[in-house]
Amino acid sequence: MLHIGIAFIILVVLLIIGVPVMYCFGTALLYSAVTLGYTATGMLPTIYGKLSSVVLLSIPLFIIAGKIMEHGKIGDALVGFIELFVGKIKGSLAVITSVACAVFGAICGSGMATLSCIGSIMMPKMRDKRYPMEIAAAVACCSAPLGMLIPPSSLCIVVAWGANLSVTACFLSTLIPGIILTTLISVVSYFMLRNKDIDVGNGLEQGVTLREVAGPRTVKAIPALLMPVIVLGGIYGGIMTTTEAAAVSAIYAIPVALWIYKGVTARGLKDVFIDGARTTGVVMVMCVMTMALGQILTMENLPTKVLAGLTSVSSNKYVILLMINVFLIFIGMIMDDTCATMLCAPLLIPIGTALGINPYQMCAILVVNIGMGNVTPPTAPFLYMASGMAKVNAFKVMKPVLIILLFAYLPTLLLTAFVPELSTWLPGLIMGSRIA
Repeated sequence: MLHIGIAFIILVVLLIIGVPVMYCFGTALLYSAVTLGYTATGMLPTIYGKLSSVVLLSIPLFIIAGKIMEHGKIGDALVGFIELFVGKIKGSLAVITSVACAVFGAICGSGMATLSCIGSIMMPKMRDKRYPMEIAAAVACCSAPLGMLIPPSSLCIVVAWGANLSVTACFLSTLIPGIILTTLISVVSYFMLRNKDIDVGNGLEQGVTLREVAGPRTVKAIPALLMPVIVLGGIYGGIMTTTEAAAVSAIYAIPVALWIYKGVTARGLKDVFIDGARTTGVVMVMCVMTMALGQILTMENLPTKVLAGLTSVSSNKYVILLMINVFLIFIGMIMDDTCATMLCAPLLIPIGTALGINPYQMCAILVVNIGMGNVTPPTAPFLYMASGMAKVNAFKVMKPVLIILLFAYLPTLLLTAFVPELSTWLPGLIMGSRIA
């Protein structure tokens, strides 16, 4: 345990001082392997077996689809459609930001792509309507993780891959928590803005009429809205596997971005593919690093030792679950979402199972916590990115972010952790005994 603890300290220190994540994990892995006597020949067969999984192929395909949609002006169509329904509410642009992030998340499955696309559209709109930009940045920042919660989610794929779970059931486990979080962020945003001197957005004058719903904005949004219908309908209907659905989403995204929304050109599409390939390469290298480190932790029987340590503090399942949540928040604060998920899924899901917690509930807990960690300093990549997009100091954004964390994220996290049905009912309804 001593060498494992030192390896973890090395990892955390390197992350805090700003060393690239790949080198942080590589250093921790090298230290663990040398001090504990593990060799490459002993680990490579297992790593190769995990990396050759067909499920893992869906990650680069969803990355490509997300990159295409991010640059393909799909966000404009989605924002225009959602604005029909809530545009006349004071503070509506904040609500639109939250809902649009949730819908876009159902298309690309990436929190960073969601923030990049929806944030770049909504920030100028909110500035024009005299919104306090620190609140605008906070709403965009806290809404971005909805791309991780609303299926298809790349993090759920990573959890399923790392813990040998059903990808479809993992998708379903985070859907209701994602809807709850979307609703709470919208409500909190409204209350933060209700007394501000801001302009009302563009929406329907009196209710939603059939004429308006069937109008140009709706027609424009149909190709974008069809994508999650095709992908998720294919997965949940048993027509396509997750990998096949990812391939369909990437293929579908190309003509939509090129010829319908005309957000990219054929030449620009080449750059999108190169960017997607670069991102995929980083993710795959991290898969190797975290897989090797996870294998060492498993062979050292760390999950059992951690469980024994937790139960020595308290035998109450809910107290232990609370400690796990605190640990995950800390991990999310210092690591990016993919690395945190790769590291924690194979470690914590067996611990949860030993405590009698459904593995799909643990999946939902993992994703909600890691999403929360992405907006919580010191790492907080979404916070800094949103602050830059809003052209406002990150420290000014922290106050409204903390309000949203307290009144939106924390209730969602507690409900997910202590009300199992929120994450297990839907997988059980659709997949039955297969998730037991």
